[in-house]
Amino acid sequence: MLKIAYDGSCFSGWQKQPDKRTVQGTLEDTLSAFTGIQIKLNGTSRTDAGVHALGQCASFSGEFSIPPEGLMKAANDRLSGGMNRKNNVGDVEILSIEEMPPDFHARFDCKGKTYRYVINSSPERDIFRRNYCYWIPERLDTDAMRLAAGYIIGEHDFKAFQASGGTERETTVRTITDVSVFTSDEKADDVIIEVTGDGFLYNMVRIITGTLVEVGLGKRTPESVRDTIESEDRARAGHTAPAEGLYLKEIYY
Repeated sequence: MLKIAYDGSCFSGWQKQPDKRTVQGTLEDTLSAFTGIQIKLNGTSRTDAGVHALGQCASFSGEFSIPPEGLMKAANDRLSGGMNRKNNVGDVEILSIEEMPPDFHARFDCKGKTYRYVINSSPERDIFRRNYCYWIPERLDTDAMRLAAGYIIGEHDFKAFQASGGTERETTVRTITDVSVFTSDEKADDVIIEVTGDGFLYNMVRIITGTLVEVGLGKRTPESVRDTIESEDRARAGHTAPAEGLYLKEIYY
């Protein structure tokens, strides 16, 4: 199993697509070059264009002679621009490679995920962070957002928090075990939302974020989130927050 971090700014998402630069395609090409076999990665999450990852996971099977540690070093050298470019950092990096049982599958064996969303509420726009956070130049009422987040926790039908266009799911019921809203210790103007659950619908975290932002701006009450969930109506939920502020933080097995 591979654990992977990437900056999604220059990728057209995780999933391999013809004539587009994707995380899956980039990693498959790199790993195939060193193993001498055609690598097909099974990723845990199909992140969209612009979405980042701190701990994406993927699995593949195959027989080759290079040990996992050597493969990771060689692949990361190539991903960062070549072995002769010391201290260079690419926009995708393999954090670890671990041998797993033959029947392991990174997607189907996943028990849960945590997503992080970063909001910057500074009054001044920072152009160097435009690809890494959602800029909202107003103070958010984080106490109200935390109250609203409490209604999201638990097993619910989250149909109201699903965008159109994704893969059709057998059920829109999901269990959310935690939603945290807090200010960053490193950047005082940053508000962080972290959502942990057993699975997520298409754009679900971004719609949850947009809904909580509207609560934080006083545009809706915390209690309206409960009513939105019960309605199962996408039109009742908040806007879809932009992809740039979203990070796949951790995956659980």
